[in-house]
Amino acid sequence: MTRQIRVGGVPIGGGAPVTIQSMTNTRTDDVEATLRQIRALAAAGCQIVRVAVPDLEAARAVGKIKEQCPIPLVVDIHFDYKLALECVAAGADKVRINPGNIGGEDHVKAVARACAQRGIPIRIGVNGGSLEKPILAKYGGVCPEAMVESAFGHIRLLEKFDFTDICVSLKSSSVPMTMRAYQLMHEQSDYPLHIGVTEAGTVRMGTLKSAVGIGGLLALGIGDTMRVSLSADPVEEVYAARDILKAAGVRREGAELVSCPTCGRTRIDLIALANQVEERLKGVDKPITVAVMGCAVNGPGEAAAADCGIAGGVEEGLLFKKGEIVKKVPQDQLVDELFALIDTL
Repeated sequence: MTRQIRVGGVPIGGGAPVTIQSMTNTRTDDVEATLRQIRALAAAGCQIVRVAVPDLEAARAVGKIKEQCPIPLVVDIHFDYKLALECVAAGADKVRINPGNIGGEDHVKAVARACAQRGIPIRIGVNGGSLEKPILAKYGGVCPEAMVESAFGHIRLLEKFDFTDICVSLKSSSVPMTMRAYQLMHEQSDYPLHIGVTEAGTVRMGTLKSAVGIGGLLALGIGDTMRVSLSADPVEEVYAARDILKAAGVRREGAELVSCPTCGRTRIDLIALANQVEERLKGVDKPITVAVMGCAVNGPGEAAAADCGIAGGVEEGLLFKKGEIVKKVPQDQLVDELFALIDTL
C-alpha cells in the first residue's frame, strides 16, 4: 500500500478511493471563466482541479479562485519557482512541479519549505517528452527506466530538504511505456501515484488510450489518483475517468449498462435502444447493472448477473430482473417499462 497525502480535504493513497482530477483550459487570470469551468467539472464528478500558472498574473488570480473553488485546487508550475511561492501563499492545496526545471537546489528548497509550512503536498510530474539530457544519454532515449530514474532524482532532491509529502506521475503518450514506468515505480517506491497517459488525443482515441493505460494499471492495483487527458472540453475527461473506474471494477457509482453487439437473430433496433437507455441512465444514481439484449438467447440468460434488463423479440420484448422474466412487453413500451422497474429497485 502507498503512503497517504491529503490535497485539501481529499486523501490520496493509503487505501483511499481513487480520485478523479482534471485541468482547466481557460486563462487562469480570467477568474470568472476559470471558476465557471471548475464548477462544471465538479458537477460532473471531478474531485481535484489543476490550473496552469504560466506567469505572475495567473499566480495572483489563484487566491481569488481559491476563495470560491468548490474542490481542492492544484497549481501547475514550470521554470519559475517564485510563481510556486506566490501560489502557496495564496492558499493552493497542492503544487505540481518538475524539480529539475525550476532552477538550482536553493529554489527547490524554498518551494519545499513553503509547502511544508502550510502542509501542502508536491506532485513530481515526470513527462517522457522532457527528461533530463544526462538521463537520455545514459539510456539512449526515452524509456520506462529513464522516467523512473528521473522521478527518483527529483524525490531525492525533495527528501534532501526533509520533504516527503509527495505524489509522483510518470506520463508518456505511449501506453506501453507509461504502463511499464508506473509498474516499475510501484515496485520500487511507496509514494502515491497520479496515473495518466499524456497527450492522449481526441475524445475517441484519447479515451481508448486512457482506458487501456489507466484502466490496465487500475486493474493491477496501481494508481491512487488519475487524470484522463483529452483534446476536448475538460468535462469530457471527467466522464471518461468515471467510466474507466467503473470498467476497471474500481468504483461502483451510478448505473452501468451492458448490451450485446447484435447479430442476425436481432429483430429490434438494438443500437438505438441501447443508446436511449444509456442516455436515460445518466439520471440514475443507483449502483445497478442494466442489460439491453438483442434476443431471448442473450437475455435474460447471458445477462443473469444484471439487476434488470430488457431483451428484444418480434414486436415485443422481455422485461427481466436478476435473470428471471418479469413479463412480456410491446416493443414501443420496453424502455418505459424498464425504467419503471428501475424505480422499484
